[in-house]
Amino acid sequence: MKINIYIVDKKSKDKLYAPLIEHYIKIAKPFAKVEVFEIYTKEINKAHDISTEAAQKSYTLAFNQHLNAAYNIALDPASKDVDSFGFSNLLKDRGVVNFFIGGAYGLESDFLGQCNKSISLGKITMSHKLAKIVLLEQIFRGLTILNNHPYHK
Repeated sequence: MKINIYIVDKKSKDKLYAPLIEHYIKIAKPFAKVEVFEIYTKEINKAHDISTEAAQKSYTLAFNQHLNAAYNIALDPASKDVDSFGFSNLLKDRGVVNFFIGGAYGLESDFLGQCNKSISLGKITMSHKLAKIVLLEQIFRGLTILNNHPYHK
């Protein structure tokens, strides 16, 4: 299984989150190959100064090339919450799963409609960097549930 996380975020090796990202990618290796792709284009940067709609459109343009035959899941705070077992079912029997985390202005409805599923990580607001960590932990937890590993208990 391959799991890709596409996030609107500037590439950085910050000292706080980088070790956690590497940790979750490493411990997930027995179950799946997990990769994180940070995407931040000049168009996204410009669009942030124009409007919410322009920013959302720029995210869609940046993400569209990564929508493919994989099972595509968008993170959207207005979508339905899933618990860890529901989350694990999203991964079950999939060859490739793509997760998309939009920028500060969220994802436009057209993009959400192109994805197979949209989910919420909860009602709280969190930074994109923290959402990435929470998503990675849930991916690992979901993989352990599917593989009857004791981590999730």
